[in-house]
Amino acid sequence: MTDTESFIRAQTRALPVPSVPSIRLYQADEVTPLWLMTEQDMQTQRLAPPFWAFAWSGGQALARYILEHPEIVRGRRVLDIACGSGLVGIAAIKAGAKSVLCNDIDAYAGAAVALNAELNAVELAFTGENLLAGSAPDADIILAGDICYEKPMTDAMLTYFRRAALHKIEVYIGDPHRTYFPKTGLIRLADYDILTNADIEDAAIKPASVWKLEN
Repeated sequence: MTDTESFIRAQTRALPVPSVPSIRLYQADEVTPLWLMTEQDMQTQRLAPPFWAFAWSGGQALARYILEHPEIVRGRRVLDIACGSGLVGIAAIKAGAKSVLCNDIDAYAGAAVALNAELNAVELAFTGENLLAGSAPDADIILAGDICYEKPMTDAMLTYFRRAALHKIEVYIGDPHRTYFPKTGLIRLADYDILTNADIEDAAIKPASVWKLEN
């Protein structure tokens, strides 16, 4: 086991995802202690905050939608981009995806995905490469939860998604109506009231929706 995996095990617990209880993840009970414990790493290695340690509302909504509509991913090659914990990718493989590649530039996310895949008895591939500047992925479908925290990231993701759509790759997004979520170019598929951590999402129950990029 790597040092990163040991750290994750020490600072989180294996718990059911609140609104997708058929999936379990290594999750932090509280936000502040873990943020402080990783602060030094973030400063020295320029790592992102530990988004991988929580089941965010957009990802929960998308995972739930996939499990309710397995025909979307069944037999298909899936890219779970900005995957964090790997929640959406786990849902996809449980729903019958042919393969799932999880992607996140946070090195801790790679370890979290490996641990969470083992916890749920599924196989997931992982890459830490920054895919946004590259060509369309070798996939049939892209899944993305909670990608609209900041405008630069949102814009970069949408540019990548539109490039992928030119290659007939479908794109599904889960989002709790964050400020930078696009107002056009998407089809709204479902709405959920997601149980979440009030420390990270400002409410214990967060409305979130699932969208599909228009081709």
